Amino acid sequence: MLLFALLSAAVAPGVSLLTYLYLRDRYDSEPIHIVVRMFILGLVIVIPIMVIQRGLQLLLGDASLLFAYVESAGVEEFFKWFVLYHFIYHHAEFDEPYDSILYAAAISLGFATMENIMYAVFSSSSFTVMIGRALLPVSGHAIFGIMMGYYMGKAKFTSKTRYYLLISFLLPVFLHGTYDMILISVKANWFWFAIPFMIMLWIWGVKKMDRAHARSPYRLLTREDEVNL
Repeated sequence: MLLFALLSAAVAPGVSLLTYLYLRDRYDSEPIHIVVRMFILGLVIVIPIMVIQRGLQLLLGDASLLFAYVESAGVEEFFKWFVLYHFIYHHAEFDEPYDSILYAAAISLGFATMENIMYAVFSSSSFTVMIGRALLPVSGHAIFGIMMGYYMGKAKFTSKTRYYLLISFLLPVFLHGTYDMILISVKANWFWFAIPFMIMLWIWGVKKMDRAHARSPYRLLTREDEVNL
């Protein structure tokens, strides 16, 4: 019974955040089966990421900066970016800027959900710990995905394609690595730094989502036009 409660607590945050982001799609909702597929791919990439991270640690060591920005953030965000670019960037359903935000978040939340499940199963977790993970690591992966997706959308719908593709990878790595460095560097009372950092990122992320909606080609359609699409 306890394991079931922990697994529920592990899965619920990712699914809840993904539902929230899906419902924020104001103008042209994405096919749910593609969103679910990206979430599942996020679950699947955990295994190769863990193998590569372990190999890098054995090869390079685990100094704080190296671990935070390369072995943790670099590897994880690269795999998410790779999936987003190769499965979504050229997809016909990617037809407005918000779409890549949703799909990137789906991949990130799939990854975070599998991480949570493994944490619940293989470590001595309590329900309180899982709530804490929902507020920080899972929420963090969601916002890293939002940033990745926002700039992937800029790459798709502006002329500076290569520039924004690079930003769509490097910015999530920087934010993710900075979050990890906070946890590594501040041993006591780290939450006094991590929580304000996460609140700042969510304020920024909501603004990015609003900007993506403002650039939607469907924004100017009338209700009658939408029906006739």
